Amino acid sequence: MRKSINKYKKEFLVSLEEYRGYSELTVKTYADVLGEAFQYIEIVQEDGHTVFNLMPYRIYIAGLNAKTISKKLSAIRSFVEFLNEQGLHVALQADESIKVAKTLPKPVSHAHILEALSQSDLQEKLLAVMLYTLGLRISELASLELHNITNEWIRVIGKGNKQRDIPLLGTTRALIDEYLSTFVVKKFLFEKNGERLSENSLRYMITKIFKRVALKVTPHQLRHSYASSLLNGGAPIVDVSELLGHSSMATTQIYTKLGSALKQQNYNKAHPLGDSEC
Repeated sequence: MRKSINKYKKEFLVSLEEYRGYSELTVKTYADVLGEAFQYIEIVQEDGHTVFNLMPYRIYIAGLNAKTISKKLSAIRSFVEFLNEQGLHVALQADESIKVAKTLPKPVSHAHILEALSQSDLQEKLLAVMLYTLGLRISELASLELHNITNEWIRVIGKGNKQRDIPLLGTTRALIDEYLSTFVVKKFLFEKNGERLSENSLRYMITKIFKRVALKVTPHQLRHSYASSLLNGGAPIVDVSELLGHSSMATTQIYTKLGSALKQQNYNKAHPLGDSEC
């Protein structure tokens, strides 16, 4: 679909000049907007039609003023209208008015996490690894019960008591086994004197772990690191959204901000240097 976009884009620009009477400068503006936008727009096929997900592009241009953003989105809408006139059945996603946070949680680098783990005791290490390899909310980890942990999956009770199953890495499972052979726990993974450790207690432990390597890190940042690592590794956004327990995929895209590595990877796949249509 991306390769055919270039073909339709050229036809669209010709139509602007020949049929709508737009000036050469205006046509160039449209061309620049579409060229920029389709480096970020996610294209998916759903139920026999094509969906242009604008969220990655909305995030990219979020720092611009409202008038500029409006003009860019208007150009995209005009192009989609043209595509539908050609019988392509294209729909827009994340086209509505949205608010994007000015500051997003920064992921912790893999190297820094490994450095912190190397200076942690067994319980601290398991806590950080569970957050980093499963993307759990701190409330979900605090309430995680032993019977919801299997050899390959954990069952998480998330917001609104919604359940989701998350794959368990072999290394994480091995760390759990080592922990359970050392610590006596009855119901919850993290307990003290028969009572589950509070969310605040777990937050404090994370703070202490990363303070040793001169970093200020929250549990939410490790969740963000999990999501960013999956996306940068090529995991589909819909799968990551499900693993995180988000009710809307748009939430995942704002939350992760789609790291530059993923953007570059998608761009390289969609626009090879040898593309004759470029």
